[in-house]
Amino acid sequence: QVQVVESGGGLVQAGGSLRLSCVASGNIFSIKVMGWYRQLPGKQRELVASTTSGGSTNYADSVKGRFTISRDNAKDTVFLQMNDLQPEDTAVYYCYARISIVRLIGEYDYWGQGTQVTVSS
Repeated sequence: QVQVVESGGGLVQAGGSLRLSCVASGNIFSIKVMGWYRQLPGKQRELVASTTSGGSTNYADSVKGRFTISRDNAKDTVFLQMNDLQPEDTAVYYCYARISIVRLIGEYDYWGQGTQVTVSS
């Protein structure tokens, strides 16, 4: 089986920084994409940032210039450095990974359990 586990959420004042971490483990052959989504109560989950195994990155317009996604392929780990946090960044942040499993055909999507980020004004 595969597990995706996030850490690093918390409470921070506006203008502050947080760093989220996410590690995937299990019968992993390869991870094509890793990324972060966030969800506010009553709203759909939205992409924050993603990165491919080749190093390409993609960011939501609302976080460009403030958030940076990085990845350690050897450790199946992805990070999200969040700077200049604002109250509107308050949400549950979910790690996502598109994974190929050993001895299985195809790619499968896995999600972490979510970590709360709260930014006070």
